[in-house]
Amino acid sequence: MGVYLLVWCGSWRNWGTKIEGVSPHVRTVQTASGARAVQIVYSRRAGHRQIEHIGSAHSDAQWELLKATAYQRLAAGQGELDLGLGIPGPGEALPITSTRMGYLWDALCAAYQGLGLDAATGYDQVFRDLVLARIIEPTSKLQALGVLDEAGIPTVSYATLRRRLGVYAQAAWRARVAKACAAHVGLGPATLILFDVTTLYFETDTGDGFREPGFSKERRLEPQITVGLLTDATGFPLMIEAFEGNQAETQAMMPVIKAFMKTHRLADVIIVADAGMISEANMRSIEKENLSFILGMKIPTMPYPVAKWRAENPGQDIPDGHVFTQPWPASPKDKRRDQVRYYQYSASRARRTLVGIDEQVRKAQAIINGDAPVKRNRFVTLTGATKTLNTDLAAKARALAGIKGYATNITCPTPEFVIGAYHRLYQIEKSFRMAKSDLAARPIYHHKKDSIDAHLTIVFTALAVARWLEATTGWSTKKLVTTLRRYRTIQIQVSGHTLTAVDPLPPQIHQLLATITTQARTPTPSQTTPSTNTSHISAGQTTHPTPAPQSAVDNHPSTVHTPQGH
Repeated sequence: MGVYLLVWCGSWRNWGTKIEGVSPHVRTVQTASGARAVQIVYSRRAGHRQIEHIGSAHSDAQWELLKATAYQRLAAGQGELDLGLGIPGPGEALPITSTRMGYLWDALCAAYQGLGLDAATGYDQVFRDLVLARIIEPTSKLQALGVLDEAGIPTVSYATLRRRLGVYAQAAWRARVAKACAAHVGLGPATLILFDVTTLYFETDTGDGFREPGFSKERRLEPQITVGLLTDATGFPLMIEAFEGNQAETQAMMPVIKAFMKTHRLADVIIVADAGMISEANMRSIEKENLSFILGMKIPTMPYPVAKWRAENPGQDIPDGHVFTQPWPASPKDKRRDQVRYYQYSASRARRTLVGIDEQVRKAQAIINGDAPVKRNRFVTLTGATKTLNTDLAAKARALAGIKGYATNITCPTPEFVIGAYHRLYQIEKSFRMAKSDLAARPIYHHKKDSIDAHLTIVFTALAVARWLEATTGWSTKKLVTTLRRYRTIQIQVSGHTLTAVDPLPPQIHQLLATITTQARTPTPSQTTPSTNTSHISAGQTTHPTPAPQSAVDNHPSTVHTPQGH
C-alpha cells in the first residue's frame, strides 16, 4: 500500500483580510517581447485568483534571480522544510561568492595599459598589481596583498612578490618603464622637461653608505637619500634617480641630466634653474659642456634698466607685468656666450614682499628696544653692544620689492619664452607633493639599496598612472579612488547559477569612466629622438604668478627645468 506525503505550501496568516485561504505558487509565462515573466499566483477556492508580477527576465541568470526572489517573498515569515533545492530559506540573504572594486580597478588598468606600461614590462602582473595597489592605498608590500584582496584581485604569494622585487630594482627594468613614459609624451625638440630634487629620510640612526645624514630642509638628522626626478611640462614623470643622502642637491643635477641626454640622444639641453639650485661648480660644468641655461637671479642692487625707468617716470608705479630687458654681452676675456637679462615686475609679488619686510622691520625694532631676544634679522646692525635699525637696507629692499630677475644665454630669446619656461617649475613641485603624500614615496619598510630602488620604481610608475588619470579626468587621485572604490561588482550564487550584481552608477561616474576608457585607447605620440634634439632643463624653487601662454614655450626647442629640492 502506497504512502503519500502531502505538504501544505499555503499561507493562512492573511485569513479574513486580503486573501482567504489561498494556495500560492510561482509560475513563469512568456511575454510578447520574448522575455520570461515570473509571477506569484494566489488561487481562491471559488476559482478566482490574484497574480503578483515579480519581474521579466531576458537571460537565464535573471530568470533564476527572479524565481529566488519570488520564493523568498512567498515563504516570508513561514517555517521551512529543507528539501535541498538550493533556494534560500525565509528571510535568508543570497550568498555572495565574491566582491570586487570593479570600476576602480578597471579604470586603473585602463590607464596603465593606455600608457603602454603593460607591454613595456612584459605584461608582468605582479608589478602591475603593486603599482595599482599603491594608488589605491599606499602601504607596505606585505599589506599591499591585503589591499589587492580587498579589491577582489587575485595575486601571488608574498614569497613570490619578494623574489620579484630583485627584478624591479634593476636599472634595465626602470629604463623600460621610463622609455614607455617618454614615448607617451612624444619626447622631441618641442618637449619641456622639468627636474627637481628632494630627500627621503629613514627612521634609523645609522648610515650604511647609501642612507646617510645630509642637508635636510625638514631639519631632520636621520639618514636619508637624495632623489632626482625628471618630468615633462605637465609634471608627468620621465626619469627618477636616487643618490647618497650626503650628496648635495646641486651635485645631483648634472649626473641625471647627462644620463637623460644619453638615453634619449639629445645633443643639447637648456638648463632652467633657480639661483639656489645652481652652484659655482654647476655653472662651470654647464659652461664646460657648452650647455644653455635660463636662470632665476638674485638681485643685490637696483638693475640699471629699472633705475633708468624710475628716473624717467618719477612718482609713478611700474605697470604690473612689465618686463625690462638688459643685454649682457661677454667680453673678449670671458669664456662664455653673450647673455640677456630680464627683470619682471609683479604687483602681487610686491605686496607679499612688502608685508614680509614690514614684519621683519617690526621685529627688528622690538629687538633694538629690548622687547624681544636677539635673533638673526637682516635689518638689525650690531656695533659692539649697540643695536641699530638698518634703514638703508630696508629702503633698498622695498625698492626691489616685486622685481624678479632671469638670465639666459640661449639664441634669440624672448621674455615670453624665458619667463614662461621658468614658471613651469610648479608642475614638478606638484608631482613631488603627490609622490610624497598620495603615494607615500618615503621607503619606510625598506633598508637595502636594491629594495629601495625597487620601491622608487614602483612609486615612479604609480605617479605616471596617477598623473595620467588626473590630466584625463580633472580629478585628484584621492578623489578618484575614494569615489570609485564605493562602487563594487558582486557575484551571487542562486540555485547553482552565479549572478553578477553591480552598484548603480550616477551619470557623472558613467561619463568619467567612459572618458578614461576612450582616452586610454587613443594612440599616444610616437617618440622621436633625432640627433639634433635640444631639451631645456630647469632647476629652481619657485612660487610664481600665472605663467606666460604655453605657445610661447612650445614654439621653442624642448626645455628641462630643475627646481630646488623640497
